[in-house]
Amino acid sequence: MNKRVITLGEIMMRLSTPGHERFVSSNQYNIVYGGAEANVAISLANWGISTAHVTAFPNNDIGKAALQYLRYAGLDTQYVYFEEGRMGLYFVENGAMQRSSKIIYDRFDSVFANFDGDKIDWKAVFKGADWFHWTGITPAISASAAKICTEAVNAASELGVKISGDINYRRNLWQYGKQPLDIMPDLIAKTNVVIAGLTDFENCMDIHEQDYEAACKKAQEKCPSIEYISTTHRNSISASHNGLSGVLWNGHELLESKSYDMTHIVDRVGGGDAYMAGLIYGLLEGEDQAALEYAVAASVLKHSIPGDANFVTVDEVSQLVKGENVGKLLR
Repeated sequence: MNKRVITLGEIMMRLSTPGHERFVSSNQYNIVYGGAEANVAISLANWGISTAHVTAFPNNDIGKAALQYLRYAGLDTQYVYFEEGRMGLYFVENGAMQRSSKIIYDRFDSVFANFDGDKIDWKAVFKGADWFHWTGITPAISASAAKICTEAVNAASELGVKISGDINYRRNLWQYGKQPLDIMPDLIAKTNVVIAGLTDFENCMDIHEQDYEAACKKAQEKCPSIEYISTTHRNSISASHNGLSGVLWNGHELLESKSYDMTHIVDRVGGGDAYMAGLIYGLLEGEDQAALEYAVAASVLKHSIPGDANFVTVDEVSQLVKGENVGKLLR
């Protein structure tokens, strides 16, 4: 597929306890790098789409290691900027059975949170781009991150680039004096594909509905640029056993995917990003129901892979959609 996608957002160093060890008993951590938007870009790059990620790293060896990770994952890194400061961190303890997984964030005052973005030439960034993806995490981090996200969305809209946004409301991030309703409605108004649940609608669009289809209709009334709205439905039986399905509102009807029973989850972090990437890939291909099924299958496979990124192939996702080679030993 000869397409190009741009993503924007913070990347953090992720430190995970080995296996299912607890924070209080582990004496070592496994390190990878991850962030919601970059996770989407990595999936798409792995599926043969040209992707570039816009972010800022600390100007030290940790920042250079993160840059190497993005390059290893196949991303175009020409819009990665280096500044003085620290890398944001987050810690993961993977639960099992009835014990929940835990995440601890340490991202305050990071390089990306302080990055003003004045060096970014958005016309150059979006030259030849077909799609831009942002999330509600970025404008929640800081005033400068909100400014960069707004500039990016405005530029993409002006240049006719398709825009997707995973609203991803995070209450604890909005700590710099602004509230979601101060910023998010203007960003959503220029966005074409939205990932949002009922809580996201309420906090970021002031839409109060108990029925998902009714909420989607109200969102489109407020923001006519929205073409698609989607979300996943997760049934958490235990930390190791979840059910997953998805729905997609296409402006006419609410499509539903088939459901999956995930009985031995390895790592659920990044599952939503895998879904977003699958939806982008599927919509670039063109058919709504197929895009939804691809998105859910991509997310399901992510639950089998340690780390943030979904290193699976198009064939693996497509085979899961068809129910082929599921769990087999492939030689």
